[in-house]
Amino acid sequence: MKKDFDCVEMQDRAALRIHEKLKSMTRDEELAYWRQRGEEAQKKYPRMRVAETASLQSK
Repeated sequence: MKKDFDCVEMQDRAALRIHEKLKSMTRDEELAYWRQRGEEAQKKYPRMRVAETASLQSK
């Protein structure tokens, strides 16, 4: 049976894309990249932030 979607293959391609972007960056540039990506994710997925806060408060 042929798979229509291969999650591992998708993950590998995404990791390679990120590696290619980051390989020539300095440490500071890489940290700035991840900060920006984190901010973008918080804006795109605001409910994740709410769930994380609730999880921390329940501990």
